Amino acid sequence: MLLRLLSKHAPFESTACGTVTVFKTSRRCGHCMSEIGRDQVLPTLLNADHGRSRDEPEIAANIATQLEHMGLSTWSISVLRRLRDAIGRQEPDRVLEVGGSIGHRSAWLYDLFAEHPVSRFDIIEQGAKFGVILHRLQTRYDASAWSDIIVNDFATLCAEEKAWKLTTASGVGTDDRRLSEAYDAIIVDAPLSRLASDVQHAMSLLSNNGVLYTTEPETPVGEYDELDDEGKAKVDGFNAWIQFVQESQPNYHMAFVPLFGGTIVAFFKR
Repeated sequence: MLLRLLSKHAPFESTACGTVTVFKTSRRCGHCMSEIGRDQVLPTLLNADHGRSRDEPEIAANIATQLEHMGLSTWSISVLRRLRDAIGRQEPDRVLEVGGSIGHRSAWLYDLFAEHPVSRFDIIEQGAKFGVILHRLQTRYDASAWSDIIVNDFATLCAEEKAWKLTTASGVGTDDRRLSEAYDAIIVDAPLSRLASDVQHAMSLLSNNGVLYTTEPETPVGEYDELDDEGKAKVDGFNAWIQFVQESQPNYHMAFVPLFGGTIVAFFKR
């Protein structure tokens, strides 16, 4: 079966917009985010911050070595550095990371938040064993007061959040919610087979001025046998991603930033 691709996108896609957004951030790199139009938020955020160190944080570097020994993949240093720069410039109050793995990217963020505190940093990881490792990382940064490790499937959590809102609105639900009502920054790392659906779920958790960050999936190449479920899942997942990007354009500004080892993709409401 041949791979079917949909049309590609343009970097830093945006439209002319005079609407000004109030966006909590510092004046790094000479930009005041509260004075720029919404169509310029992502290009401004995603510029490299040359005032920050290019070195990998020590704890993150140690985790990267563990990842290599375990045969696990992670985002490239260039991607993580730029993500750190963007979130540091944005200065969010509530942050969500979907797909924490053993905490390599989380360590970059914990290191940033040690310098620029947030009120809440939630990490979602489906694997229970990885969840234990993330709890150790949380303890190492003494972050239990403002950070929560949630071991569960993200789609299930979003369904619970939706049900919580419905029952609370009707006056029935009283249980504590597990996710924040609105996150200012959400990072999504998911397998290609469910990347589009996880990003779509995450969008429902964004604050009005929230930014969603992920990475562009690699294009599946060649052919796959009809009995190759893994190959079919990759192709279906990639096509779902392309369709999702196209359908999101009317409602979201998007930025695609090619870097060494990957491309950051960011979404921001129009």
